[in-house]
Amino acid sequence: MVGEFTAQLATRAGCWRLYVVLMDTTAPWPVYDVDRAGPPPTFTERSAVLKRLGFEPVPHAVWTWEETSEEPADPASPVRLIATARVRSRPGVVA
Repeated sequence: MVGEFTAQLATRAGCWRLYVVLMDTTAPWPVYDVDRAGPPPTFTERSAVLKRLGFEPVPHAVWTWEETSEEPADPASPVRLIATARVRSRPGVVA
């Protein structure tokens, strides 16, 4: 798989999950569950997970954090954080 993709980091079932979004394909998205609820994985931990999945951040990639809520109409709803960054397939890795 060649090209640039979007990696996302979000919580699922109380733990952090990092996945790479693969649009226009029937291939399953590469996913890795980090076995903890908090704090969020560090940049170094995220890079190691991406490497394990066959990807790496593009040069000068920056993780952007967005806040959402579980119930958008309820201002007291728990907050969810989602981070995104541009990634690419690692050289020499065939996915």
